[in-house]
Amino acid sequence: MAVWLAILLIIVALLAGAALGFFIARRYMMSYLKKNPPINEQMLKVMMMQMGQKPSQKKINQMMKAMNNQIK
Repeated sequence: MAVWLAILLIIVALLAGAALGFFIARRYMMSYLKKNPPINEQMLKVMMMQMGQKPSQKKINQMMKAMNNQIK
C-alpha cells in the first residue's frame, strides 16, 4: 500500500513542478518582452524605407502604438 502512495506522490509532484515551471517561464518571458520589445522605432523606420515608403514620425508613432496594443 505504501508503494502506491509513493508512486502517486511522485506523479503529483512531477505534474505540479511542470505546471509551476510553465507559469514561471511564461511570466519571465512576458516581462522580458515588455522591457525589450522585439521591434523599436529605428527598426520600423528602416523596414519602411526598404519597402519604398518615406516614414513620417506620425506614421511610425501610429504603428508603434498599434504594435504595443497588440502585445497587451
